[in-house]
Amino acid sequence: MKIESARRTAAGIHLSIALAALLSSLPLLADPAPAPAPTSPVTARLIASSEAGWPQWRGPRRDGISDETGLLAAWPREGPMRLWQTSGLGRGYSAPVIAGGRIFLTGDIGDDLVLFALSLDGNKLWTAKNGRAWKTPYPGARAAVTFSEGHLYHLNAHGRVACFEADTGREVWAVEIFETFGGRNITWALSEGLLVDGPRVIVTVGGSEALVAALDKRTGRVVWRTPPLKLGPANDPNHERVTEPPGEFDNASYAAPILFEFGGRRLIAGCSTRHLFGVDAESGELLWTRALPTRYSVIAATPVLTDNGIFITAPDTDAGGLFRLGLDGNRVTIERAWSTKLDTCHGGLVRTGDYLVGSRYRPPKGWLALDVRSGEVRHELPDLTMGSVIYADGRFYCLTQDGEMVLLKLSAAGFEYAGRFPFIAERKNDVWTHPVILDGRLYLRYHENLSCYDIRAK
Repeated sequence: MKIESARRTAAGIHLSIALAALLSSLPLLADPAPAPAPTSPVTARLIASSEAGWPQWRGPRRDGISDETGLLAAWPREGPMRLWQTSGLGRGYSAPVIAGGRIFLTGDIGDDLVLFALSLDGNKLWTAKNGRAWKTPYPGARAAVTFSEGHLYHLNAHGRVACFEADTGREVWAVEIFETFGGRNITWALSEGLLVDGPRVIVTVGGSEALVAALDKRTGRVVWRTPPLKLGPANDPNHERVTEPPGEFDNASYAAPILFEFGGRRLIAGCSTRHLFGVDAESGELLWTRALPTRYSVIAATPVLTDNGIFITAPDTDAGGLFRLGLDGNRVTIERAWSTKLDTCHGGLVRTGDYLVGSRYRPPKGWLALDVRSGEVRHELPDLTMGSVIYADGRFYCLTQDGEMVLLKLSAAGFEYAGRFPFIAERKNDVWTHPVILDGRLYLRYHENLSCYDIRAK
């Protein structure tokens, strides 16, 4: 037994030596590659205008946010001091644009749509015409102008896109988009603040020849056009479409588009009458469509960009909410993240921090702060009627449609009033022009009159 055990031990030793020799003769194996570090999520980023000031609809980035600081944290009972008021500006809802040391806005006077240039103290410098006035329903000028490289670009209510010299008001070129792209007007008239992207002017045309078009901003020549958006089922999952009535082409909406960067591409997000859509800003490729049907075909709020999604809402629909952006290789994808009951119409919304803030359109009245991640209502202000909103220096500037100007702050405890005053003494229901803030001044318009207030902290 002892002899046999000794033999087994010796055999094991010899086998171990042989294995060691064999392994030592093999080439060394590299250490396993470390697991790749998780990639950070792609973040979308708004592309600002290259112009200083407030050069376009809803500010430098079209997000309703001013970067100014040093503003009054609270207002006296009578409101901030009014510096001046200018009258005789025609009937209109368009917001002022401030760039190049001047104020530009539009109003309807008689049969004409009139552009006004004002000095910073409210004096009229020149006027120019861009086609016909809009007389019914809700008569008045609609779209704000856009300032770029010493020129103004404007879309009138009847589909006339025109370029003017900002110094003189001289018309440089004009394009009738319905004639050029086979479109037709909508119930309450075109209202889109044109988007200027480098050498191009972007306009939603909504016709049988195109959905969106880019015009050379020097000449008005067509640079690119997307294919038209035909109603009916789509085979591509990135294109969700309204199916009724089939065979028709979707029209332009009342909303203005935004320009942003995502995944190394410059993209446009905008709205037609029944859809949210995305377009490649360089080529005009139609990247996605998402159905957004409403009872009266009204989409009027500018889309809001979040870190990786687009928020859109409208009255009389359950289709609004946040749509999350993604990348599949070089392809941009979009999918619904959450839905919302917030039904903001034309007053705009602001995203700041964890919140999306806007007002209700249908009863019950009030203002809501939604959680940007989930869409849940975090805070509510039920006693304030609907209105337009912009944001600056930690405060929301809200102009209600009945004529009250309100300063709100928002904390974990909810909305708090920091000031309010009657902008319009007589109660109205069409005070719809969006406020503007620049250089410590607040600009408020009601049709014929533009008022300027000093809101700097003393």
